[in-house]
Amino acid sequence: MEIRQMTAAYLLRGKQLLMIRKSKSRHHQAPFWSGLGGHLEPEEINAPKQGCLREIHEESGIQPSEISDLTLKYILLRIKGDEIRQQFVYFGRTDREHLVPSEEGELHWIDRERLFDLNMSAINTFMLKHYFSHPAQEEVLVGTITMNDGEEPVMQWATLKDPLKF
Repeated sequence: MEIRQMTAAYLLRGKQLLMIRKSKSRHHQAPFWSGLGGHLEPEEINAPKQGCLREIHEESGIQPSEISDLTLKYILLRIKGDEIRQQFVYFGRTDREHLVPSEEGELHWIDRERLFDLNMSAINTFMLKHYFSHPAQEEVLVGTITMNDGEEPVMQWATLKDPLKF
């Protein structure tokens, strides 16, 4: 199995979240929504925040100096075909309203009330629902998506902690 490491950013501006509408991907042929992000470059494997900032700038034109409180909140794990995907998910804030056109898709500021009307992957939907229902969360959570007996996707969460033992 291949390992694919990725990063994603969800930027807030007031009660809006920056989302990108992609027309399709190699795994999904219908339009869908996600945060900004993509694959880590080889030199970013041990510095996913650097990759996250690069992706934000490439996809929106937002400079690192225009972002505040960019914090790792989730590490998401899933199997997709013959890949294990590990995604480092950051949340931050920006006051920047106007964005550059992106070759990756259409950028939109989405009101939180409309967020879950969008066509998103199950793992992103679970993660965003968790984030907005736990606004004071300070620790990093690891999320794995799996299937229950009824063949519906479910999310399992664990707090990432150092057990302080060998």
